[in-house]
Amino acid sequence: MKTTSAQVGESPVTQISAGHLIVKQLESLGVPRVYCVPGESYLDTLDGLYDSSIRTVVCRQEGGAGLMALTEGRLTGLPGVAMVTRGPGAANAMIAVHTAWQDATPMLLFVGLVPTHQRDREAFQEFSLQGWFGTTAKKVFVLDTPEQAAKIVAEAAHLAVSGRPGPVVIGLPEEVLRHNVPFVVEKPRALPVGDAGAHSHAAVVQYLNEAQRPLIIAGGEGWKASSAEALAAWAEAKSIPVATDFRAYDVIDNSSPAFVGMLGYGRDKNLSGYVDRADLIIYLGALHTDVLSDGYSIGNGARTVVVSADPGVRAHSGTIDLQVLASPARFVEDAVEIAGTRRNDIDGWMAAGHSAWQTYSTALEDGGIGVDLSQVMATLHRMLPRDAVVTYGAGNHAIWPQRFLASHQYPSVVAPKNGAMGVGIPAAVAASLVFPERQVISVAGDGCFLMNGQELATAVAERTRLIVLVVDNSCYGTIVQHQERDYPGRPSGTSLENPDFATLARAYGAFGVQVKDAADFAEAFAQALEFDGPAVLHLITDSTTRGPAV
Repeated sequence: MKTTSAQVGESPVTQISAGHLIVKQLESLGVPRVYCVPGESYLDTLDGLYDSSIRTVVCRQEGGAGLMALTEGRLTGLPGVAMVTRGPGAANAMIAVHTAWQDATPMLLFVGLVPTHQRDREAFQEFSLQGWFGTTAKKVFVLDTPEQAAKIVAEAAHLAVSGRPGPVVIGLPEEVLRHNVPFVVEKPRALPVGDAGAHSHAAVVQYLNEAQRPLIIAGGEGWKASSAEALAAWAEAKSIPVATDFRAYDVIDNSSPAFVGMLGYGRDKNLSGYVDRADLIIYLGALHTDVLSDGYSIGNGARTVVVSADPGVRAHSGTIDLQVLASPARFVEDAVEIAGTRRNDIDGWMAAGHSAWQTYSTALEDGGIGVDLSQVMATLHRMLPRDAVVTYGAGNHAIWPQRFLASHQYPSVVAPKNGAMGVGIPAAVAASLVFPERQVISVAGDGCFLMNGQELATAVAERTRLIVLVVDNSCYGTIVQHQERDYPGRPSGTSLENPDFATLARAYGAFGVQVKDAADFAEAFAQALEFDGPAVLHLITDSTTRGPAV
């Protein structure tokens, strides 16, 4: 239904359906895109999107739609929005909710539901929204009262970005969306400033002045380009080395002399010892989690400062000597002005860490069969613009980009901290929509690509320009590696028979070429850069390709 506009909080001059009001509320929140797979359970909201300023991105599977919304949240700091239908649609979207929950990424998932009068009868595609998502979302709403449509959306968006960010799920009973309600849009709720204050700053200064080997471990959400720059400036001025949380290495320019590497899976083995030698660790948005700490085995002896907007510091394990309740981005921007000085890096504590990182991140020839991925990474390092956005999912293939493709600008990395496969392709699609002026590249394993590779069709439909490298070793390489360690000579359930990914790409309408030798990669990549649309480079390796040599 068409309506006249109403300003925030005004007395309504007309009526509007609850489904259309949801769209109007999303518009007022500044939502630029909705990622969806359509369903009959939320037709009225889809109709509201018909003439909306919000761009509707039609996806090919609900998991892909959810992961695109997750990427929007990761890159913008605003909740990405996905819409799916009940039952099977919600089940497919679960992976994105779990990823957003563990990665602390703001996201809204709207799920169509059966009509209210059909509840508890095992109706077609009926399920328990609270039962499915109650443990993996910050909150689960069900719109049983149509007049609450705008209020619930506004509250959900606020919850998604406040404190520890995360996903919020909103259930939409089919017939409730069609009820007419007053046309009143809710004013967005302001977030708390999260200013640490002079007392907290003074305490941090005291801790720093007393430390001999301080270390910042940065990560989490809510960063901005300015705060990433401020972190580098502060760390360099005070001679404090900076490590980052798993797959959060874009919070500081990797060429900064303060940067010493990324913790978590695929890290430099020497970095663990470096962390253990620190006598003060400032967790700046990051937390002492199992992945970051090698199963809680490192970083336990240092004095500990935690800077977080989450008063409960959920997921942090271990002691806290000083807790600063503040957004890490706001804190670090203020930190440049903190009184007190650090000594120069006389003993080379920071310089040694950065030097080790430079050595670790320099690609060397592996000499394996097929495409030498180290040479590929060296070529990418040379040819990619400094502001490129890199996406990948989970698997051994992910170690290559996270080790060799340095980040110089925030945000520039989208990769799942919870180890979800299939993230890379939908993430690349969303990234190319959020940043159409920047080059987006996704590195995918053969197993990872085929989990959500169908979203290449979405990339073609949206006329995006992204490049996908499919690393094909014809197996689930990470699991094979574990099998070789624990069950040598007994590979089981891990071999793959793959299509020609280049031909598959061309069938979608994308550019596709197969590369069997690293010497041919630069030319193929140059052609992909020139192509006006998505491109896929199929890199043939062999089953022994696991990860870069250490």
